[in-house]
Amino acid sequence: MTQFSANLGFLWADRPLPDAIRAAKAAGFDAVECHWPYDIPAAETLTALQETGLPMLGLNTRRGDVAGGENGLSALPGREADAQVAITQAVDYATAIGAGAIHVMAGFSRGPRGHKTFLRNLEFATKTAGAKTILIEPLNRHDAPGYFLQTTDQAREIIAELAAPNLKLMFDCYHVGRTEGDVITRLTDLLPIIGHIQFASVPDRGRPDHGELNYAGIFAAIADLGWDAPLGAEYKPGGPTDATLEWMSDLR
Repeated sequence: MTQFSANLGFLWADRPLPDAIRAAKAAGFDAVECHWPYDIPAAETLTALQETGLPMLGLNTRRGDVAGGENGLSALPGREADAQVAITQAVDYATAIGAGAIHVMAGFSRGPRGHKTFLRNLEFATKTAGAKTILIEPLNRHDAPGYFLQTTDQAREIIAELAAPNLKLMFDCYHVGRTEGDVITRLTDLLPIIGHIQFASVPDRGRPDHGELNYAGIFAAIADLGWDAPLGAEYKPGGPTDATLEWMSDLR
């Protein structure tokens, strides 16, 4: 049976993180993940995780100056110190709550300097994280124009170049579906370097029971590949989350 993780960056986003964790448990999710939990003391998050028995799969590094348009720091030349502070903060928070992975956000950058900066910061992240997994995620060009990491091929090259055993790909079926297509073939090809899988409908990033991608087929293919970790529901509910969960019973 397919397991699902609730991404609390989008689901129950109107509730404090500890309450969102409890809501995910009540809804039948097998795990949780989040974006930026740092405004909530780690002890409060840990208490909710312990109460529910849900594992926190991962979290993101801070984006930087959001009001100024930043969406990650680790590929920005000249911002290495800020990026490494954000990485250290993410690793510390993940350690405090028992989360297994940290998504290191690249940010808006390009070219050889951006590539070199991203590699340097990822090397710092993989060493700082210890046994935890460092994830990198390509974002599609429609939602995040100018984001440094845009394709799975680019991510694969970076992972191969750094050759750190704890550096993996966050494969988001939504982002891949928007820019590359052929999601099942890409999943199959990239499976050895994938650290986490997420999903949402294409093109509207809503719940996975409509749109261009047939998630019944995709989830069956993922199971056939031997993947048994929870899949991350990172979709925009467009209203109360509890009213959007019919897909869970249909697609398990």
